[in-house]
Amino acid sequence: MPSISMSLCWLVTLIAFLIAEGLTAQLVSIWFALGSLAAMIAASMHAPLWLQLLLFFLVSALVLAATRPFVKHFTSRNVTPTNADRIIGQPCLVTEEIDEVAGTGAIKVKGQIWSARSRGGGCLSVGSHAQVVAIEGVKAIVVPAGTNQ
Repeated sequence: MPSISMSLCWLVTLIAFLIAEGLTAQLVSIWFALGSLAAMIAASMHAPLWLQLLLFFLVSALVLAATRPFVKHFTSRNVTPTNADRIIGQPCLVTEEIDEVAGTGAIKVKGQIWSARSRGGGCLSVGSHAQVVAIEGVKAIVVPAGTNQ
């Protein structure tokens, strides 16, 4: 195949990867577009096909390895910090019976009332002391006071 035809093939490949990149919300094919660019340059310099393919894969892999951790850091879903995690590890008082079967339960912790569930599915009666071990959604997950979990 003449090198002008291969240059055209690499240009079409480059454009396809750029279009795919434009249609996605995250960076998924930019490294392959850069690999196509390197191969297209090699084809325009009349490099053999094996060298063009080697450049495509090598440049794509190197750019992917070099940029993916950086890109992943900036494109990962940002978690909005709240003060809710401050109650984890805090003692609390059961204000409404925690019953996993009935789906009921509330606690008072740091002056705030929270819907609550017990870890392990046990019941806790009103007036019981417990400790918050996690938050799942808008519910505090508690264990009886003195339990190591």
